[in-house]
Amino acid sequence: MAEIGEIAFDLIYLIFIWTIVVQMHLKRKNVQKDEWKIASKMLIGFFLLALGDTGHVGFRVVAIGLGGLEQNAVLVGLGALSTSITIGILYMIILEVWRIQFNKPKNALYYGLLTVGIIRYGIFLFPQNEWGSVVAPFEWSLVRNIPLFIQGIGVAILILTDARKHEDKTFKNIAYCIFISYLFYIIVILLVQKILIIGMLMIPKTVAYMVMAWIVYRSYFKYTKI
Repeated sequence: MAEIGEIAFDLIYLIFIWTIVVQMHLKRKNVQKDEWKIASKMLIGFFLLALGDTGHVGFRVVAIGLGGLEQNAVLVGLGALSTSITIGILYMIILEVWRIQFNKPKNALYYGLLTVGIIRYGIFLFPQNEWGSVVAPFEWSLVRNIPLFIQGIGVAILILTDARKHEDKTFKNIAYCIFISYLFYIIVILLVQKILIIGMLMIPKTVAYMVMAWIVYRSYFKYTKI
């Protein structure tokens, strides 16, 4: 039943996120000229998110269909790698969006967060990551996620700080979605090796990204400010 539930949610998520991305593309003419830089970057960011999660979520669905996660561990691992790559790029894009939206300079903090993201990709190269396993080794899962945590939370703090100053509801909501997604993700990273059911918290973490995508779509491509 757990696997059936996972497959059902995964398919719903993929349908939703790809629908949002396609709608963003189709309705890009609705974007205001002064907001095109942000909207186009967000479109690319969520396209990459959808692409990476298609590997992650899609490969898990295929693995379950082929006999189970453990029996197809390499497939599951490759899917985890794909989403790990694209999520980092998404946050680099969101960082640039923050800079454009609030007219910020490319200062040491900006380059520092970009550098942290690049360092994380270097960590991926170590064989200790065991990308061919269903559940990553705890120590290396922690090592490769610390830079992502710094990158994502750093970006969220920057966005929330400036969004509050400018009373920008759209970006405040984006920041809240990032914080919520990381809250659940951190719990999973810390506890999933000991309590497998904790992995179910990836569902609300994923829902936070769905809400973020919807906020961006409504705010820029349907042009209904929220």
